[in-house]
Amino acid sequence: MKKYVLALFVFSAFIGCKDNPVSKKIKETKEAVSNTTNAVQEMTKMQDDIKELQEKTPLTNEELKSWLPDEVNGMKRISYKAGQAGMMNISSIEAAYANEDKSKKFTINIIDGAGQVGAAATAGIRMVMSQDFEEESENGSRRTVTKNGTKAIEEYRSGNNNSTIQLMEGNRFYLEAKGNNMDLDETWDAIDEIDLDKLG
Repeated sequence: MKKYVLALFVFSAFIGCKDNPVSKKIKETKEAVSNTTNAVQEMTKMQDDIKELQEKTPLTNEELKSWLPDEVNGMKRISYKAGQAGMMNISSIEAAYANEDKSKKFTINIIDGAGQVGAAATAGIRMVMSQDFEEESENGSRRTVTKNGTKAIEEYRSGNNNSTIQLMEGNRFYLEAKGNNMDLDETWDAIDEIDLDKLG
């Protein structure tokens, strides 16, 4: 009996150790189940959203340009491109901002998920957003977060202090924002400044 109790204790201690293979496998399995559940739930919700988006008219280049701010957090707009995804009949706009000495640069890429093609394109992005993951190495990190009720993917490269944030605004507009020589907090501040609510 004592041997049985001792063996059980050793096994429990082994399982309880965070770095042992069994615990890692259990954690991976839980995450996989959670992500599968999230994906199924998101797919169910998307079916109605896609139908609604397909019936909407995408924003025109002029409408996107009129929304585009001239300045973001003290950085002036240095370039923009509207309709670059036009060959696929997707409404989109890109813009770049920089501070006076060009030591910091903030770029945005926005895709409108309205219309037949836009709805299909952003559906895949929403599926990725539904997953939960976190990665970290000596070079940086990548993870999903929820900020102000919005799911997003954060990426950070510590070697050059570059950050990337991807999110869906209102299940319609996809945003990819990149900050060169900007950490995640600075890039989030810049995103808050561009006021995505006014897109549509």
